[in-house]
Order: sequence, then structure tokens, then C-alpha cells
Amino acid sequence: MHKIGYTTGVFDLFHIGHLNILRRAKENCGYLIVGISTDELVQSYKNKAPVIPYIERKAIVEAIRYVDKVVPQETLDKIEAHSRLNFDVLFQGDDWKNNSPVFLETEKRFREIGVEIVYFPYTNSTSSTLLTDVLQKI
Repeated sequence: MHKIGYTTGVFDLFHIGHLNILRRAKENCGYLIVGISTDELVQSYKNKAPVIPYIERKAIVEAIRYVDKVVPQETLDKIEAHSRLNFDVLFQGDDWKNNSPVFLETEKRFREIGVEIVYFPYTNSTSSTLLTDVLQKI
């Protein structure tokens, strides 16, 4: 089992997929740190604001028993996060696996410093985007 785990997300419109990744991550580490994307970060790469503001998303995730610590994610740079938080495993949805040159470089750098990346299956049946689309039709 890993000592310190780290995972990140927007955690907007919290759903079972979010809970599953947090539960599975905690099953694989003694201490779980969760980075929650700030409103500004989400706006910068998704070109839209989250439905639920950061401070409320943070309160929701902090209330989950699998989570030991919540930190703001102000950049997508996982190497920078590692330098601040010193985790030994990153938990990531498998939709990121082999998905971008930036993440492939992150995988390479983490291998060099002994940080494992554990991929969990993406929950196809539910997503915040799907929930947002449904709500907009109401």
C-alpha cells in the first residue's frame, strides 16, 4: 500500500463517479490528498465556470470519509503539485492515459522520481457534463 496518495478534479455536481475514485484511491493509500480545481483554473481550460463554486465543492469533498486533506488545484501541473505535497502515488481517471503529450511527459517524470500513477476506469454512465446538459434542458 502507498503512504500518501493524490488525486484531483473539479468535483462539480458531485456524483457516484467522484465517490468511486475517492473510495478506490483511499483503498490504495494510507493518507489521501485531494486537489480541487479552483474556479479560475476551470475557467482557464474549460472556458466555463463550474456550476458549484470552489468553496462549496471543497466543503463537499472535505466531508467525505475517504479524504484526509483537500488543497486547491491552481494549475494542472502534477509535477509542481508533487514538489509541494510529496505524494508517492497519483490516482487518475483512465481517460487521461495516453491522452496528451503533457501527461505522457508527467508519466515519464514521475517514473524517474519513483511516483506511481494508478489509473481508475472512467465512469461513463455519469459525468458532471452530462448532468449539466440535463439540467440545462429543464
